[in-house]
Amino acid sequence: VADQMFYRQGYEGTSFANIANAVKISRGNFYYHFKSKDEILDEVIALRIANTRRMLERWETEGESAEERIRSFIHILIANHAKIRLFGCPVGALCSELAKLKHPSRAEANKLFTLFRTWLRKQFTLLGCPADADALAMHLLARSQGVAVLANALHDENFVRQEVAQMLVWVRSCTSATVKAKAKQ
Repeated sequence: VADQMFYRQGYEGTSFANIANAVKISRGNFYYHFKSKDEILDEVIALRIANTRRMLERWETEGESAEERIRSFIHILIANHAKIRLFGCPVGALCSELAKLKHPSRAEANKLFTLFRTWLRKQFTLLGCPADADALAMHLLARSQGVAVLANALHDENFVRQEVAQMLVWVRSCTSATVKAKAKQ
């Protein structure tokens, strides 16, 4: 419940009492389990990290190629478009808010971006771009975050679909460039 409230209302906009009321537990009982909202935040971040790991593992097993797995990452913008349009990217929104607050948990929250970056770097390496894998991973991560921010600001589904289509073409061009380079060798 706290995860969803932090996503929809922001960390700062969600009170301890809001969470206790939503789960229908008295504040005293709630304090028995969590001493502060920061403890709840730590659990939310841990939950998001675990969920992200599971999602990346699923993409690993379901995707037959690195390109297909990268496409799964890109398609998340379409799969989560309705939520992104209303609340932004759950990772980007949380990390941005915690950075503005100079919150002690921001480094832990940033591990979510690190998970995506590391995973994308691995995929670009497998795609045949080891020298540029980290730069390509950061480019795609940054572009997807930019699309999420604009989707939230503009509420334009066509824009998101257009950007996703362009990112898919870009990934295909990375694959084509690798194939051409290997053919020259």
